[in-house]
Amino acid sequence: MRTDPEGHGPVRYGPPLPDDGLPVLPELTAVLAAAAGRRRAEPVGGGTPLLEAACDYAARRGLPAEPDHVAAAPGAPSLLLALTAALGGDVLVPRPCAAWWAPYARLLGRPVFHVATPAECGGVPDPYALLETVRRVRAEGGDPRLLVLSVADDPTATVAPPEVLHETVEAAAGEGLHLVSDETWRDTVHAPHETVLFSPAEMLPDRVTVVTDLAGSLLPTGWPAAFARFPANGDGDGLHARVLDVLTALGARIAAPVAAAAAHALTEPETVTAHRAAVGHLHARVAAAAHAVVVGAGALSRPPRAGRHLYIDLGPLRPALTAYGVGDAQDLEDFLSARLGMPAPGGHRFGDDLGALRVRLSTGPLLGGSDAERAECLTSPTPLELPHVQRALITLESVFDDLRDDAQRWEPPR
Repeated sequence: MRTDPEGHGPVRYGPPLPDDGLPVLPELTAVLAAAAGRRRAEPVGGGTPLLEAACDYAARRGLPAEPDHVAAAPGAPSLLLALTAALGGDVLVPRPCAAWWAPYARLLGRPVFHVATPAECGGVPDPYALLETVRRVRAEGGDPRLLVLSVADDPTATVAPPEVLHETVEAAAGEGLHLVSDETWRDTVHAPHETVLFSPAEMLPDRVTVVTDLAGSLLPTGWPAAFARFPANGDGDGLHARVLDVLTALGARIAAPVAAAAAHALTEPETVTAHRAAVGHLHARVAAAAHAVVVGAGALSRPPRAGRHLYIDLGPLRPALTAYGVGDAQDLEDFLSARLGMPAPGGHRFGDDLGALRVRLSTGPLLGGSDAERAECLTSPTPLELPHVQRALITLESVFDDLRDDAQRWEPPR
């Protein structure tokens, strides 16, 4: 959804999660098709096979859970909406943050406060900025109760270092906040054997609810399924019950065939894990190549460490963009989307400043224009050398190099 053209008003809805752009794993398609004849609806919160599979999945990541402390829903947004409604109060999020976090608080009439992130990463608020924001909001009569964060982040594609996360979690605990940890992208870390990833639930088990959308690494984005893991205490029991009440009111049930596919994927059979690893490796290589292009042209971007995207600051190229009539993130979104022939959502869609020239680029559109081309990327030992991938990267390089050259031309003499 575009912003108001007069003054580029506030963005209410953002772009969807970055798609992997690849054909669905045939094994999952077969499971879904086999369950297509089921007439009985999946229970609100998920049936026993799905919840048990989610518990086992979480336990393999150091987050043991029982089915009565887990709830499933058709996508993470419905879970976050239910959690926000159940917890009450004001909501804190990092700046920038996933595009779908803030709209659900606004839908409930809850104020949302963005908090600056540290230099090392996105997804997690700077602890000192968090404390300052909480105290300011309370001084102004607000009631901050919920902090949403992500260790493996959309939009910045960074992974928060454990020491940074620990300081933020300590600060949040000291202020009595409940944390929702969006761990949708934790299984898309580009170098899993070299990256240390901790969940806030490992550090503060009594006050963290973990939300995982299976569109991150296990299911296609068109098959909405997600689950939440609640604290294993009295507060978690009450929150779980209230979330189920909200999901019931919304009629937020996972479609039975999707639930079957989700349960199968969550058991992580070898075929599923091998496919996930191959997809992750492919997107890591493409993201690294795209990152080299944009940084080589003079833009700023943290190296992508997770996901299927990268976040770019074109502030250093502002002189050239100004000459093209680009003055803010909405202008930049329009300009780059047209030039690149692919979506380039501006940073304002992720809660960033409208005046900052930032965009998120996804790697999926760089894999080709047809299912055959994208599937070839997954099986090729040298995907970056495939003609259709080379063409996409050359287009990216051409657009950014032209901006660099124009910026140098427009730079005032010293």
